[in-house]
Amino acid sequence: MSKVVVHSLFTEFDINLFKAGKHYRLYDKLGSHLIEVDGVKGTYFAVWAPSAKSVSVIGDFNFWKAEDHKLYVRWDESGIWEGFIPGVDKGTKYKYKIQSNNNDIWTEKADPFGRLCEQPPNTASVVWDASHNWKDATWMDTRNEKNALDKPYSVYEVHLGSWKKKNGWESLSYIELADELVDYVEEMGFTHVEFMPIMEYPYDPSWGYQLTGYFAPTSRFGKPEDFKLLVDKFHQRGIGVILDWVPSHFPEDAHGLGFFDGSHLYEHPDRKRGYHPDWKSLIFNYGRNEVRAFLISNAIFWLDQYHVDGLRVDAVASMLYLDYSREEGEWEPNMYGNNENLEAMSFIREMNQEVYASFKGVQTIAEESTAFSGVSRPVDFGGLGFGMKWMMGWMHDTLEFFKKEPIHRSYDLNDITFSMTYAFTENFMLPFSHDEVVYGKKSLLYRMPGDEWQRFANLRLLFGFMFTHPGTNLLFMGAEFGQSSEWDFETSLDWHLTQYDFHAGIQEVIKDLNKVYKNNPALYEKQFSSDGFEWIEYNDQENTVLTFIRKGRDAKNDLIVACNFTPVPRENYRVGVPKTSQLKLLFNSNDTKYAGSGMGKKTLKPSPKAWNGHKQSVVMTLPPLSVVIYR
Repeated sequence: MSKVVVHSLFTEFDINLFKAGKHYRLYDKLGSHLIEVDGVKGTYFAVWAPSAKSVSVIGDFNFWKAEDHKLYVRWDESGIWEGFIPGVDKGTKYKYKIQSNNNDIWTEKADPFGRLCEQPPNTASVVWDASHNWKDATWMDTRNEKNALDKPYSVYEVHLGSWKKKNGWESLSYIELADELVDYVEEMGFTHVEFMPIMEYPYDPSWGYQLTGYFAPTSRFGKPEDFKLLVDKFHQRGIGVILDWVPSHFPEDAHGLGFFDGSHLYEHPDRKRGYHPDWKSLIFNYGRNEVRAFLISNAIFWLDQYHVDGLRVDAVASMLYLDYSREEGEWEPNMYGNNENLEAMSFIREMNQEVYASFKGVQTIAEESTAFSGVSRPVDFGGLGFGMKWMMGWMHDTLEFFKKEPIHRSYDLNDITFSMTYAFTENFMLPFSHDEVVYGKKSLLYRMPGDEWQRFANLRLLFGFMFTHPGTNLLFMGAEFGQSSEWDFETSLDWHLTQYDFHAGIQEVIKDLNKVYKNNPALYEKQFSSDGFEWIEYNDQENTVLTFIRKGRDAKNDLIVACNFTPVPRENYRVGVPKTSQLKLLFNSNDTKYAGSGMGKKTLKPSPKAWNGHKQSVVMTLPPLSVVIYR
């Protein structure tokens, strides 16, 4: 095998951008790249290791010997080591063997910019070129319209390894998912799919939230081009793809980013800021320019190379607060004496600005669980710049309310009306995510009270309330057919349940709610504006009924929603309405096709009897534990 040839893909401008933390396409330069130099094919390698004394490429091509292929350090103090190795071809396994100037420490690392990794538990990077002939031009050309904040956003959250198993234990491949999962998401009517992290991770019980290969789709399910095919197939069906992204922390695995070149290169050197006590992981040094460029390049990479339509950013709260999960004495305040992580906030703003400036029709979504102000407000207006924020307070309060026996709900109606006092302070997404069906919390179905009929009626009501509440929606897989057991990442969803009427009924409810949501502008045109919502009655504790109006830009599209949170039918229930026109039933969660009793009226004609502050009213029949939607 030939020795390393001096070669570089970097220009002086690239290096200046990198040092300033402003190079957002580092994946074009760092990592391994199949190229041709002077008519000879091989691979160019480049890695950032400023504390290194020497860096060698080791792999199956040189029997993993460090002395054979040493890279050259650049002369510009960038800390980048690089070189071209003739004959190294696609599929070659490799790592970087690094000797540090720090006490001659030796590390053996996977490539931070590697495009493919060995399948865990193996840890080498693989030289790869994931070429794919994209066929999603129609989606990409119209995405800016379809993905806008005034359009429907109904998201199906998926853990690829456990959505469905074959042979009882084997996960589906990207190629198999490109058939089965795409068909299913389209059939159910979701507008988007969200994947729990698919970037390479070593430890299955982390569910993908402890990353070691930030630029590589996990090899558990196939090759990178297979994952591109999966995204492409979703786009061809008009379905957007969102990826969970984890810039908040990373594991200490020996082959990962931690202590990369014998120094705290990617992680903050101060343990009070560089170690996460909850997850036993390392926290990025957001104040280091090159680290910011690494992370922003990674966000851009998935949007650019994989045509992804959005990033749901994990654990944002842990990034924003210096005292997150820390006791007194375990953290130090910032320069202003408070607990905000100013460097992380600056990074987040810069990331969002670059994402939105570079791509039309994409969204970033923050999983942020505190009352931090302006998460989904533009950076120019002092916000963090996200497109949306998960509405964790609504999720918690709603599930707390629904788990109560209906006889007690009248006293706690405020639990689910309270959300409207802050619903429009952010662009909120309503999430029933994987976190709500693990660690003894039970499945959504088994958090509902009552006998079997009431459990399913409550679940149908829960989903109806969710889809009519202002904001966008996210459901974790299995919820859409009433999965009875908690989610287990090692086993398949309980698909056999869909043969039973109650479970099949939940599936039909989700299909129809998705249709109602997508076909009625009143539910999405003003989903983040107080102009899109009006209470009719929010204080009927005696009947435990809520009624409200959802509004779009055209008043003729307004919807009347009524929710009965008790198992007692409310016949002759009078509701004030704003117009004299007849109301037509769009959805009744008690319909027989959902395994309900079928009670309810198809049309309602207003009478000139003033009620609820309106000059006319209708008399409804509210089925037990139900939501009805009229237009």
